Amino acid sequence: MPVLTSWKQTGCSVVFTNGCFDLVHRGHVDSLAKAATLGDKLVVGLNSDVSVKLLKGNDRPLIDQQSRAVLLASLLMVDAVIIFEEETPYNLIKTILPDVLVKGRDYQIEEIAGYDIVLASGGRVERIDLTKGFSTSDIIEKIKGS
Repeated sequence: MPVLTSWKQTGCSVVFTNGCFDLVHRGHVDSLAKAATLGDKLVVGLNSDVSVKLLKGNDRPLIDQQSRAVLLASLLMVDAVIIFEEETPYNLIKTILPDVLVKGRDYQIEEIAGYDIVLASGGRVERIDLTKGFSTSDIIEKIKGS
């Protein structure tokens, strides 16, 4: 990941967050915007289609990984999108070694994949407030009920 090396060499702080981002909604965008304010460059780890199926079930994702990646990459606050195959981004975090690891307040720090790696390398873990009323699962249920 040459661009990450370049960012770090020029003193940029790298922020990392991750998710499935299936049916991107305002809650996702708000979370990414908050994460982006915590450093210079925002890297988003994106669960692959296989990974989403493992986490959410066989009927997910609704949107394929390439389309989700393109959508995320088009957001102004996102500097890079990296697709990962595992259930968690632990190995990706180990490779990137971000300065800041970000997840929502619905996670305890010890539940956040890679928190130990980031803290051990001198980085920090931030938990951000989520925008209430937005959930991909809720949107799917609403559509099914229509």
